[in-house]
Parts: sequence; structure tokens; C-alpha cells
Amino acid sequence: MNANEIKQITVIGAGQIGHQIGMLCALGGYETIIQDLSETALQDAEAKLQAIMSKWVSKGKLAEDAKASAFNRMRFSTSFEESVSNSDLIIEAVTEKLDVKKEVFSKLEQYASPHAIFATNSSTIVNSLIAGETRRPEKVVNMHFFFPPLVMDCVEVVISEQTSEETAQIAMDVCKKINRTAVLLKKEISGFVANRILGALQKEAVALYEQGIADYKDIDIICRKALNHPIGPFELMDLSGLDVAYYVMDQRYRETGEPADKPFDCVAEKVAKGELGRKTGKGWYEYSSHKVKS
Repeated sequence: MNANEIKQITVIGAGQIGHQIGMLCALGGYETIIQDLSETALQDAEAKLQAIMSKWVSKGKLAEDAKASAFNRMRFSTSFEESVSNSDLIIEAVTEKLDVKKEVFSKLEQYASPHAIFATNSSTIVNSLIAGETRRPEKVVNMHFFFPPLVMDCVEVVISEQTSEETAQIAMDVCKKINRTAVLLKKEISGFVANRILGALQKEAVALYEQGIADYKDIDIICRKALNHPIGPFELMDLSGLDVAYYVMDQRYRETGEPADKPFDCVAEKVAKGELGRKTGKGWYEYSSHKVKS
């Protein structure tokens, strides 16, 4: 199997990352299915994508006929079995919890075609922790898109010792076709590259805040003004979601058992209160609108 044989891609999960991955695939010329158990989530995903693509057209970033063609290649479905049975590449983009991802991969093995490649969009969980739920570990790979996928031009493609070179190359080629820069990581490590670096920054930023050295707003200002970061670490947590930040830290802590990797108390408190950032209207900051950057 090679990249030219990838005709249909299914994305499992219509959340803030999944639906945008699906749009990238459709724009790249693939027949694309976005699957979610929630009809409401699918309707919301389609509405958001229509709004973003209309904005692209108005800005001259996309031709109207290209937009129409992309949506003609895209379907939204609540049926798991029908969505995966004929797909060549299936990208899982569900919540960042190992047990949930294992359940999805177990179902994929049950319903997907024997030739299909399984990719996880996990931002921290290595694919070898999930591949055991399948009988095709050589066809399992990480394809870590960054939020928001329609803006961020990078995908970390991570292979395990069992992932085949063929699978890795197909993942890289698909990224090229959907106009994303892929970087191949040939050794697994929790958090990969970007999130390990980002995690170190966030860990220090939150430690400074919890110690009373500086307010979170001032830390963000310093990172933007002195380090020339586009947004500060607390603003970034709000953008990606504090629940995502919490799950990433919790997964790392479960793997290492190191106290230093335990989720921050202040983040855990916000997650418990449902203050997840931009998507809920309040996180570290308050937002008058839940709009996602496009």
C-alpha cells in the first residue's frame, strides 16, 4: 500500500481539533468522513467549518469552487461502523484519555478494513500504548496535529518499534497532500517534542504564578514582549483548553509517577469548575465570544 491508494479518510471525533483535521483532508482531495456519536456535535462542526471556509473565501485564501468541492467530498455521520468500514486511513481525535482511545482502537479493529491504517492525534500518548488493542501494530502511528489544525502548519508523525516504514511514509505523504509540514520522530517519548518543550514552559510559568512571583497576566505579558511569543502560556492554555492541559499532565503523571509531573492544583480547580478557556467563555481569562481563530 502507498499514499496514492489512500482514497478515503475518516476522522473519529468532531471536536475542536477533529472537524478541522477533516476539513484539511477534504481540501487535500480526499473523500472524508467526520464521525461522532453526537448529532449535535456534527451539526456544530459543519456550521463552524462553513463559517471558517466562507471567511477564507472572503479573504481570497480559497476559491468558492474549491470550497464547494471540499464540502462535496465531506460527510458527517453518527455511525461508527459505516464510517470506518471502507476507509483507508482512520484518524482518531477523541479526548486525551488512554482508556477512551483504547476503546476506539478496539472498535476500529472490529469494523475497519484489514488494509486500513490507524492514526491517533494524541498530543502526548505514544501509539504503542494503544496498538495492543489491534492486530495490526505495524499499521498504527501518531499523527499529532496542532490546534487549530487549519492554522497550524505542523504534524508530528511518531512511530513505535512496530510501526512499519510503509505506514510512516504514507502518513508523511498524506500530510504533504493536505499541505501540512510533517516531522518524523523515530523514537517514542511521552509528549513528543513540541509538548515537552511547551510543558516545560508551562510548568515554570504556573510555578511562578503559584509561588506569588508574578500574576498570570504579567507572566503572559513578559513572554509576549520579552520572548516574542505570539501568546503567553496562560493564554495558550485557554486557547487549547484547560481540560486538554490537565489530561496531558495527568497522563504523563500516570506514566512516570513523578510528583513533578502531577497536574497543577490551580489547573485542576478550573477544570473542576468547568472553566476550560475560550470554548466555555472563561478560563484564566474571560471571553465575550467562543470564536476560534481561523
